[in-house]
Amino acid sequence: MLKPLLNLPAFDPAANPLGPVLDDFMKSMSGLSLPPAELARLQAEYLTNAAEIWNQQLERVQPEGKAKAAPIGDRRFAGQEWLANPASAYTAQMYLLNARTLLQMAESVQGDPKTRGRIRFAVQQWMDAASPSNFLAFNPEALKKAVDTKGESIAQGMRLLLEDVQKGHVSQTDESVFEVGRNVAVTPGSVVFENAFFQLIEYTPTTAKVHERPMLFVPPCINKFYILDLQPDNSVIRHTVDQGHRTFVVSWRNPDDGLKAATWDDYIEHGVIEAIRTVQAISGVQRYNMLGFCIGGTLIATALAVLAARGEQPAHSLTLLTSLLDFADTGVLDLFVDEASVQLRELTLGPKAPTGPALLKGQELATTFSFLRPNDLVWNYVVGNYLKGEAPPPFDLLYWNGDSTNLPGPMYCWYLRNTYLENKLKVPGATTVCGEKVDLGSIKAPAYIYGSREDHIVPWTGAYASTQVLKGDKRFVLGASGHIAGVINPPAKGKRSYWTNAKLPAKAADWFAGATEHPGSWWTDWSSWLRGMGGKLQPAPKTLGNRQFKPIEPAPGRYVKAKA
Repeated sequence: MLKPLLNLPAFDPAANPLGPVLDDFMKSMSGLSLPPAELARLQAEYLTNAAEIWNQQLERVQPEGKAKAAPIGDRRFAGQEWLANPASAYTAQMYLLNARTLLQMAESVQGDPKTRGRIRFAVQQWMDAASPSNFLAFNPEALKKAVDTKGESIAQGMRLLLEDVQKGHVSQTDESVFEVGRNVAVTPGSVVFENAFFQLIEYTPTTAKVHERPMLFVPPCINKFYILDLQPDNSVIRHTVDQGHRTFVVSWRNPDDGLKAATWDDYIEHGVIEAIRTVQAISGVQRYNMLGFCIGGTLIATALAVLAARGEQPAHSLTLLTSLLDFADTGVLDLFVDEASVQLRELTLGPKAPTGPALLKGQELATTFSFLRPNDLVWNYVVGNYLKGEAPPPFDLLYWNGDSTNLPGPMYCWYLRNTYLENKLKVPGATTVCGEKVDLGSIKAPAYIYGSREDHIVPWTGAYASTQVLKGDKRFVLGASGHIAGVINPPAKGKRSYWTNAKLPAKAADWFAGATEHPGSWWTDWSSWLRGMGGKLQPAPKTLGNRQFKPIEPAPGRYVKAKA
C-alpha cells in the first residue's frame, strides 16, 4: 500500500555527495508495507467507533434526547464549551478517533525499527498540529471569549503573535519579568577566570566552615548554566554552597562567529580541563569533587579520560546528572540521527563545509526540543497566546528554556558522529581527543549517577548504562519526573520521589525491579553521599579567587547574559 507513494527515483551519487546514503534511505522506505489483514481490522474498528460517536451526538440533539455529554478525555478539550456544543464535541471526538487510528496504522507498518519510529513520530506531529483546538473556527472556548470580550481577545492575540514574530519564537512565559542576575541566577559570587570559551564563577560561602575539597560544576554548553540557579529556593548551586562545599561553576560563552570553528577538542582542552586546572590553582587542592549535567557530564567525563591518559586523576568524585556516556539508548532523539543527517550537518556546519564552519543557531535547537513535546511546549501556547489573547504567566524555568545558546558547527558535528551515530565514546581507545586515546574506564573516582524516570531527552535507562562504563565505585539513583523537573527538585518542596538500589546489574530493568522508592527529593541522598567525599571542614575563605585569579566581576557574569 505504501510502495506507490514512497517508490521515488534514486538520488544521483554523482550529483549529490549524500546520494548513496539517501538512496539507501529511500530503498528502506520503499520496502514498508501495512499487512492487509491489519488494515482491514483497523478499517472495521474505525467505522464502528465513528458510527458510535455519530449516534451519541445524534441522541443529544433529538428533542426527546436525554443523553448527557460524556467527558472527552483529553485536556485540550476539557473546557465545558466543548461539551456544551454537540458540533464541537463531535469534532473533537472524531479528531481523537482519527489520531488513534493513524497512530495504530503507524504502529502496524512493517519495516526496520528506526524507520517505523520516524513514521510514528511524524504522524504524531501531524496529528498534534491538526487538533481542532489549534484553530479559531473550531475552538469554542476561543470563540466564546471573542464574543464575551467583543473581539478584544482576538486583537490581543494578534498583538502577541506580532511580538513573537519579531522575537522569532512562540513565547512560553512573560519574558519581561525576568532578568539574569536580578531575579534569576542570583546566588552571590564572583567570576574569577575567563577565556574565549567560559567564565569560571566561585560562589560566596554561606557557612563558617567548608569542606577541604571544593566542588566544580560543568553544566551543558547547549543551555545556560542558571538552570542550576533559578531561584534561591530551587537552586542546586545554592544548596551545594549551603551544604558547606566551596563551589565553582563553568558558565559557557554563547558562541558568536568568533567561535564558529571551535571543535570538541577545544571545549575539552580550553574549556573543561582549563576549568579543572584553575580550581586546582585557586583552592590548592589537586583532587576534588566534580559534577556534570546533561552534555556537561559527557564533556567532563571525556576531559577526565584525557587527563587519565596523561597520568592525572584530578577527580576525587564524579557526579553525573541525566548524562549519557553510552549512547545506545537515546530515546526519541535517535530518530533524528543517521548517516545522511550527520553528513548533511558536516557539509553545512562542519570544518569541511564549502563556505567554512558555521554556528548551529540556538533557536533551531530550542525549537527541536520544544517539538519533542509539542502539545505542552508549542500548541498550548499557540492556543493561549494567539487564539485566546492570554499572555503566558511568568515562569522562571520556561524563561530559561527560551534563553537559547548557539553551538560551533565542528564541535556539534563531532559530538553527533562520535556519540549519537557511532557510539564510540564508550569504547576504550575508539576516539582520540586532544591527542589522547579516550578510555572512560580509566577514570579512578567514585561516581554518583542520576537519571530521571520520565526523561525524554536522556532516557533513564541510557543514564543507567554509565554504571557499566565507569569502573570505580558507583551509586545510581533514579528520580521522578523529567529531564529538568526531576533534577530541580528541592527537599523543602516535599515533592516527587526517588529510587535506590545498591546492586548494579547489567540491565536497567533488573535494577528497577529491586529498587526501593523513597518520598521527597534525591538531593538529600546526594548531599549525604557528597558529604563523605568533601573531606574535613576548615574555615571558609574570606575572599574569592586568589592573588593569581582575582575577581573580575560579580556572578553570574556577562557571558551568561549574551543572547543567541
